[in-house]
Order: sequence, then structure tokens, then C-alpha cells
Amino acid sequence: MISFPEFFPLAFIYFDPMYFLFVGPAFLLALWAQARVKSSFGKWSAVPLRSGWTGAQVAARVCELGGAEGVQIEMTPGQLSDHYDPRERVLRLSAENYNGRSVAAAAIAAHEAGHAIQHATRYPMLVLRSAYVPAASLGSWFAFPLLFAGMIFRYPPLIFIGIALFGAVVLFQFITLPVEFDASARAKRVLADSGIISDEEEMDGVRSVLGAAALTYVAATIQAVLTLLYYLWRSGLLGRR
Repeated sequence: MISFPEFFPLAFIYFDPMYFLFVGPAFLLALWAQARVKSSFGKWSAVPLRSGWTGAQVAARVCELGGAEGVQIEMTPGQLSDHYDPRERVLRLSAENYNGRSVAAAAIAAHEAGHAIQHATRYPMLVLRSAYVPAASLGSWFAFPLLFAGMIFRYPPLIFIGIALFGAVVLFQFITLPVEFDASARAKRVLADSGIISDEEEMDGVRSVLGAAALTYVAATIQAVLTLLYYLWRSGLLGRR
């Protein structure tokens, strides 16, 4: 997942308190979403999976049932650093989820396996997101420096280019949403059909963990949109001169 450079909005925060009015609500939503992820993951990490499967076993089985053959399952450092790498066809799980036998571990592992299934079946939105990564990366790194330089030197062409580049980042966020929602839907469907999840209580846990994770993507998208609106307003292109 592409992340903005951490310094991205700081200059505007120092120079213009209007930034808080535009982006503050989304920032609060993002904090709440992160709190929900931690709370839900913590709760369901303490609930053992009745089938006794590890996250690695769940991921392998979901990939197999979904038609994603030849996917390697590996352990990766960090907490909640789980991801699927389509370039190497490797599904990487954090140690807690790789070895874990909890409902939360199964949910996260199955979600990442959902991405592997998307890749194997050439899910259109995943194909689009993969093709769009270079443009989004370019925008995430160069939009702010160009915007800042254009506003400091009062040079509109730089401002317009910076806004266009940031627009590419916003579009990437929108493309990401259906990819993440679809991966979770595939995960829940396969978990239920395969018998890995044995009852409604465990499925409630899966829904809770994946729902909280999905909220973080929604919050990131809203924050990106509101930041773009702020830049449009700040540059005079939106209701201001």
C-alpha cells in the first residue's frame, strides 16, 4: 500500500489553520478507525479458532479453494504487516498471524489470500490498481513539493501540476476501496464454505476484524479527498481568489 511521506501536510498546518477545518474531521475518523482495528484485533486474537488451524494454514487453504495455485506463504517482521506481493506471488503474514490459531489470525490470513485469488483470477480492479501504482507513487512524493514551491513563488503552473499529481493519489485511494472490500468478501465466503469457520460466533469475529480494517481505507480515502479540496481552495481554484 502506498503511504504519503510523513511530512506531507506539515507546512500547510504551520502556515494555515484552515487545513485543520478541512482535514480535521477525517483525521479524527482515521484515529477512531485505528482504535477500532486495535480493539477488534486484540479481542479476537484472544479467541482460539475451534478448527485449530494456524493463519498460515488458513491462507494456504483459502488460496487452494479459490484457485490461487503456487502462492508461497511466508512470515514477515512487524505487527499487522500482512500483505500479498503479486510480483513474487508471495503472501506474507506477521508472526502473530502466521503462527496464530485465533479468529483474528484466520480473518487476516484469509483476507490476504483473497488478494491472491484476485490476482489469480485477474480481478479487474486489482489489475487497474497494479497498473496505476507508478502514477500514484509519483504523485505521493512530488505533489507537495510542487504545490509548496508554486505557492511560495506564486507560480500557478507548479500549483496546477502539484494538484494534478495529488489528484492521482486520491484516485488511487478510490481504486483501492473495491479491491479491499472484494478481498474481504472472498475471504468470508471461503472461510464459511470450507468449514474453517465453524459457527456464527467465529464469523462475527471475522466480520468485526475485517470491517474495522476496511474502515481504515475509508478514512484514508476521505482524508485524501478533503486534503485535495483544501489544496484547491488554498490555490484559489475552489471558491476563493
